[in-house]
Amino acid sequence: MPSSRRTFLAGGAAAGVGLAVAGGLPSLAQASPGRPHSPVKGGPVPFPPLVDDPKGILALPEGFSYTVVTRTGVTRLDRGQGVTPSDHDGMAVYDAGQGRYTLIQNHEIDPGAEFGVPHVKGTVYDAGAVDAGGCTVIKTDRAGRNLGEFVALSGTISNCAGGPTPWGTWLTCEETEDRAGDEWEEGGRSGVYQKDHGYVFEVWADGSADPKPIKCLGRYSHEALAVDKDRTNIYLSEDADGPNGLFYRWSAPRGVKLGPGVLTRLAPNAGVLAAMQIIMDDGSVLPDVAYLTSAQLGRPFPVRWIEVPDRDARHTSVREQFADGQVTRGRKFEGVWSTDEGVYVVNSYAWDEGDLPADAAPHDGMVWFYNFRAQTIQLVTYFPHQTASEEGTPVKYNDLTFDGPDNVSVTPWGSLVLAEDGTGASHVLSTTPGGPTYAIARNQLNDSEFCGPTFTADGRVLFVNMQDPGLTLAITGPWEKYLG
Repeated sequence: MPSSRRTFLAGGAAAGVGLAVAGGLPSLAQASPGRPHSPVKGGPVPFPPLVDDPKGILALPEGFSYTVVTRTGVTRLDRGQGVTPSDHDGMAVYDAGQGRYTLIQNHEIDPGAEFGVPHVKGTVYDAGAVDAGGCTVIKTDRAGRNLGEFVALSGTISNCAGGPTPWGTWLTCEETEDRAGDEWEEGGRSGVYQKDHGYVFEVWADGSADPKPIKCLGRYSHEALAVDKDRTNIYLSEDADGPNGLFYRWSAPRGVKLGPGVLTRLAPNAGVLAAMQIIMDDGSVLPDVAYLTSAQLGRPFPVRWIEVPDRDARHTSVREQFADGQVTRGRKFEGVWSTDEGVYVVNSYAWDEGDLPADAAPHDGMVWFYNFRAQTIQLVTYFPHQTASEEGTPVKYNDLTFDGPDNVSVTPWGSLVLAEDGTGASHVLSTTPGGPTYAIARNQLNDSEFCGPTFTADGRVLFVNMQDPGLTLAITGPWEKYLG
């Protein structure tokens, strides 16, 4: 999700439209942590109305509270490394024992930023990417106290989202296609990249990282990813346009099972990187996801995968290596999160000229579920486009009208949390696949997006970022009452 997202002026949307989801998603009564579910009789308990925050930061339902864990330019890094960098984005949380947690956090920053990730010896990928993106590691607890923060990865660009791994590390994604030799200029400063960018890197929960790109996962505008339960496939999204981005699957070489350090040791051409094709009834490939609407909620469509010719994009961007109609494109493929049965992927919006084919349906957000075993994909949440918001017109019901879903994560109870990046007010949302969507938090400070929502495994704390002015927030309350 580019930090310039607001310049796209995405439209508002009605609340998530939902129907009972078919195709093998278990019911709420059958759901277990990390598993999707559909609503049963009575449905999920609605969150109470949001209450304005006297501090003017975060509106929450009655009974919930928050703590600011980090703040750009204010909280300090350990070991004399400086202050907390800006543009907090994707994030994962790990249990550190005794009621403490470790957060690994992306910073979606281009070079020359006022609060870029400082270059720390042993963490630098590209010395030419000064005060740019990277990852920090944050120590905290159930009360959201700041117990320390330090740099784990630096010298990377626009670290957007990524994904946690089953072996307890974080895979961070660069959302860029900049090349070695490209020049950058910002705020009177300038420089030249010494290395290619657009890769995935691995960071360990203790903060150690080998700043080595995982080239087998391709070089493009990476957004997010998720590893399957068998540790043999990784599903990756691409936030790009002109042409629109793709959804990818990387399959490990035969006999290779992913684990600590395996990815960084693989050859650049190891495994198979392939792009998604959604197959229609007549056997043709759906050219863009925007052709599907709420009328198809829950309907499974077969999926095939077509291999990427040149995953390192030496001459042509990966997505441009396919002709239109050869793959299924989508404006703003964003968040990705896996369960035992499959993987969720989000398209944030498509309504403006060039966002979608002229005869497709504008929308303000789609959430999909790809079923590993069935090899099908189905639409599980859909936000219809509201044209009035194209001009920035305020919506009448601020906490009932949503658009621009971005990051996604699965709660310990199997429902979803979405970070909204749309027009007007930004929310953190709770949604049940095939069911309703509720606001569980609203940015009361400005119109900045939320990023990186992630629950602790015990369900006590929801950590989430507000990208501007750069806040990490710990939210607590009776989560199980509304999400259980």
